[in-house]
Amino acid sequence: MKKLLMIGAGFLQDFVIRKAVSMGYEVHALDANPHAVGFHHAQKHAVIDIVNEEACLGYAREQKVDGVMTAATDFGVMTAAFIAGKMGLKGIGYDTAKLVKNKYLTRRALMDARVDDTEQAFEVTGETNLKDLRDRLAYPVMVKPCDGSGSRGAGRVDAPDALEGACAAALNSSLSGRALIESFITGQEYGAESLVIDGEIHVLAIMKKWMTEAPFYAELGHAVPSLLPPEVEEKAVRCVEGAIRALNIGFGCVNMDMLITDSGKVHIIDIGARMGGNMIGPCVIPYGTGIDYMGAAIRAVMGDSVDLTPRDHGAVATRLLAFEEGTVLKVPDMDRIEKECGVEIYHHLQAGEHVRKYRTNLDGCGYIVARAAFVADAAAAADEAYRRIAKEAFEA
Repeated sequence: MKKLLMIGAGFLQDFVIRKAVSMGYEVHALDANPHAVGFHHAQKHAVIDIVNEEACLGYAREQKVDGVMTAATDFGVMTAAFIAGKMGLKGIGYDTAKLVKNKYLTRRALMDARVDDTEQAFEVTGETNLKDLRDRLAYPVMVKPCDGSGSRGAGRVDAPDALEGACAAALNSSLSGRALIESFITGQEYGAESLVIDGEIHVLAIMKKWMTEAPFYAELGHAVPSLLPPEVEEKAVRCVEGAIRALNIGFGCVNMDMLITDSGKVHIIDIGARMGGNMIGPCVIPYGTGIDYMGAAIRAVMGDSVDLTPRDHGAVATRLLAFEEGTVLKVPDMDRIEKECGVEIYHHLQAGEHVRKYRTNLDGCGYIVARAAFVADAAAAADEAYRRIAKEAFEA
């Protein structure tokens, strides 16, 4: 039995862990949280901080794993690449993973290769002379940590006098103490999910996205198909492929976010060298494209043959359980809501739990997934289920 090492064992990684177990692999999981949900489903696990590359490598060598991967978190990307490189396993190169982790270096690579339509980007640190820089910018701009995740520390700046505060917030959310300033684009946000196998790029889907308003711009849901005009979606696919080539990503899952303007300009705003979160792996891609994304990604890292043949599929829409601040009075009857609304619900709500106001993905309490013939119908079903859950959970 081949052994797969999963870097991270949280709520979203658990879907990949269970999938790999069902495929007949022996799954090992690492996470700093001794109560990580994925530990209940992996055959073996260890409590190790997933950013501790040497400790994770030591475990991988001791267990003689045959493959390593992470999903739905940027924190495991470097460690998975480190282990793969040291053990000769399938994976993204360590230098490439390091490049992709730095949003400024990534942006410079895309601009140098003329991958998309973005033209303005600057890196700042605690030593940057912001008084000089602020007068050189064309506003509005977006400021975000160079190594951030989940919209933390990101914000829009409309005028020079607000730049210093936005940079401070971004730098405080950055592990490396670096932030990126780039043009703020007015457009609709979309996602893209790709799987690269030995240099061959497979763009699995361009995804429609729903987002919160300024200043946080956090995800509220995804949908496939994207509903973009065919020529615009084709351009988006070309931009995704160009970005993957420009960054020299030769293997693995790639998740991207992009803004597309009314005139059809494409601006890539974030790239993760791992499977996307928010139910993209277990639901959005397979339900919306018919491709067994998790299965394909797992088999690829294990060095086994991969089948990307689409099966039966329709439209899919998701909705995050994103609430205002409050206390959960009771856990709604999720089984009843699923049946009445025709949806799937995945959650971690608990009675008496204090829920934070939704500002980033980390504030979410779960997901609603709806399938239908058309995106509008799937989205309507997901929204109705959300309204019922919110009402039953927070209203006396």
